[in-house]
This record gives sequence, C-alpha cells and structure tokens, in this order.
Amino acid sequence: MKTRTLTLKLPLLAALLSLAGCQTLTSHQRTAAPVPAQFAAPAADAAPAAVDIGWRDFFRNPELQQAIAAALENNRDLRTAALRIEEARALYQVQRADRLPTVNATGGATSSRQLFRGQPFQSTVYQVGLGMTAFELDFFGRVKSLSEAALAQFFATEEARRSAQIALVGEVAKAWLAERALAEQVQIAERTLKARESSFGLVRQRFDAGIANALELRQSEGLVQSARVAALALQRQHAQSRNGLTLLTGSSVRLPAQTSTLSAQQITSDIRAGLPSDLLANRPDIRAAEQRLRSSEASIAAARAAFFPRISLTAAVGLASPQLSGLFGDGTGIWSFAPAVSLPIFDSGRNQAGLDLAQVRSNIAVAEYEKAIQVAFREVADALDARATLADEIAAQQSSRDAQAARVELAQTRYRNGVASYLEVLDAERELYVAEQQLLQTRLLKLTNAVDLYRSLGGGLDEASRQ
Repeated sequence: MKTRTLTLKLPLLAALLSLAGCQTLTSHQRTAAPVPAQFAAPAADAAPAAVDIGWRDFFRNPELQQAIAAALENNRDLRTAALRIEEARALYQVQRADRLPTVNATGGATSSRQLFRGQPFQSTVYQVGLGMTAFELDFFGRVKSLSEAALAQFFATEEARRSAQIALVGEVAKAWLAERALAEQVQIAERTLKARESSFGLVRQRFDAGIANALELRQSEGLVQSARVAALALQRQHAQSRNGLTLLTGSSVRLPAQTSTLSAQQITSDIRAGLPSDLLANRPDIRAAEQRLRSSEASIAAARAAFFPRISLTAAVGLASPQLSGLFGDGTGIWSFAPAVSLPIFDSGRNQAGLDLAQVRSNIAVAEYEKAIQVAFREVADALDARATLADEIAAQQSSRDAQAARVELAQTRYRNGVASYLEVLDAERELYVAEQQLLQTRLLKLTNAVDLYRSLGGGLDEASRQ
C-alpha cells in the first residue's frame, strides 16, 4: 500500500514541478519614442548637460539659491510626495509578503460534553502549536505578477517625487524672477511718476504765465494720475508675488533692494539640449510613466494566471494533552497537512473581464507614456526656439526704448520752444513707458525660458554638479 501511494504521488509531484516554469509574466519592451531624432534648434554642445549641472551652479544668485534650498526643506507639496513614497513602499511590502508563507503560533482549549453508553461524558483538550494557513504555491506567477505590479508602482511614486522636486525648483526660480521683475517695474513706475510730476510743474508754470492753455494742463495732470495708478497697481502685484514666493518656500525669504537689472546679474548658466532620446533617461515624469506601464503589464500577467488552477497548502504541527500541566511534558504530538486545488470552471466571465480590463489599462498606460514623451519634446523644443530669438528680440526692444527716450527729449524741447503742442509730449512719454515695460518683460521672458529649458531637460534634481 505504501509503494502504491508513493507511485501515485510521484507523477503528481513531477507535474507540479513542471508547471512551476509556466510563468505568465512577460518582459517589458520599451516602445519607440514618437518624436524626431533631433531638435530643430539645438543649444551649444560645449555647455554641460542639464542633468549634470546642479541647481546651485545653474542659478548663480545667492538669494535665489537660498530660496530654492528653503523650498526643498519646507514645501508641503514636496513633503506630501515624499510621504507617498513611504505609502507605496508599504503597499509593496504587503503584496510581497504573499509570496512567503505566514506561520502563526496557536494555542487553545476545547471542552465538550457527549453521551457515552447513555452516560454523560465531559472532556477537555489543550493544544499548542504552529500553523500555516492557505499558502498559495505560485506555479503560474499570479502572486509574483501582483508583487511586480506593486514594485513598479513604488518606483513610479519615487519618480513622481523627483519630478515634483524638479518642478518645485523651476517654480521657485520663476516666482523669484517674477518678484524681482515686479520690483524693477515698481522702480520704473515711480521714476516715471516723478518725471511726469516734474513735467506737470513745468506746464503749470507755463499756464500761470499764460503760455499754456487749460487743455494742456489737464492733459499733464491726467498723465500724472495714470502714472500714480500704474505705480500703485504694481506695488500691489509686487506684494502678492512676495506672498506667492513665501508659499512656495514655506518661509519668508530675504529679498535685497533692487540695485541692478535682471539682465545684468548673470543669474543662469548655459546648458546643452542633447538629443530627444536623452529625455527617456533624464525626465523623471517619463520614467514614472514607464513604470506605470510596467505595472499594467504585470497586472495583465496576474489576470492571465487567474485562468489556471490555484494550489494552496494548509498545515499545522503541535502538542495536545487532556491536562494543561502535562501539555509540554507528556503531551501528544499532532499534525495536519491539507493541500487544496481550485480550478475556475464557471465564473460568469469574471476572469475574462478582469483580463480585458487589465489590457485596456495597459493600452491607456502606453498612450500616457507616449504622450509624456511628446510633451517633454514639446517643452524642450519650445524653450530652444525661444532661446534662439530672445537675444535678438531684447536687442531690438532696447533700441526701441532708446529711440522712445530720445523722442521724449526732443518733444519736450520742441514744446518748451513753442514749436509743438503738449499732445506730442504726452504721446512720447506714454510710448516710452510702454517700451520700458516691454523691455523688462522680454528680459524676464529670457530668464524664465532658461529656467524652463533647464527643467524640461531634467535639471534641478541634484544640488551640486556631477563630476
């Protein structure tokens, strides 16, 4: 009988061992990037790559460096992203634990009262031991696939935190530049207000002398009031921009007095663009999308494994005794071993629907991955195209401003000599103010474009440059 039992178990054991190699998890294959092979306007190759230069070396201004450091330490959104990593790690550990058996220590007492030959009989049995409940033998890779999906989600969360850090560095830099530009705009508005008040004083003197008429006086007064309104509006915007910067950094930031223009401070460094294929390795958001794609592929493998038999083991070993005092001395050894096989036969299409859902989600992940690549390419291409023309635009804007300044001086001279009306002076001063504001906005655009290029190429993750 023992020989026959062993003969029956050997084929079953061999079949189970052969099924152990039937893993349904497929290897991930990276899809081709749906972007051109080169950028239309590449940067200079002599400059370092964005991922190789730390943000302290890219942003040269000490006050801006302090603002970024404060944001990385105090920003609540970045802190939440870091806690999401701990959450994903814990979920992965929970899923990974299913790949190993769970052993529990058990103990208890069972009392019963029965009839034996017409007489009541009461007995008590004390037990203690170790037990393993429904441990699944993962012959078809279902548990492994779920673990791989959780691991990929954990990696995606880590990449999302890195992407959040890069975005935070860029947003702090742009907020700081916007605040500094508004401070410079306030200075221009206040300087314009003083100039117009001085011009209004001159017109009033001419009016009192009977040289200027009432219309010229009111036009000059209106110009003064419009300059005062513009100065007050810019002061309000400047205060609000400081509040926004405080929110990003999580603390108040020391902002020195504006002593020079933004373009004269050399705030950023040059970087090279590289190739579009480099974005796959340098952009954390693309890597996060790829990890989510890996997770969806692992979920497909787990859904396929649900069609195969599920084999589980339940076992226990311990001691039993009718006396509690003799449990560990004279107790009797007991054990149980209960393998079980579950084969899905009819589930109303539940498993097929689960597989279809996993495949649809995988297709969605592929589309999101390709879109992430396309968005990254668009951001870099836009920044490079803007970089190619902004220097010439600033030069042209500077020439326009200088021409408007000369026009104001000429118009004022003609008005004092009685050759031209005050309307010519009024129009020239308005055009000069607009030209100065546009020049400042163009300079700010060049700096923010440099920040966007640095961020879109994956820069801002490291504090110090890579050797």
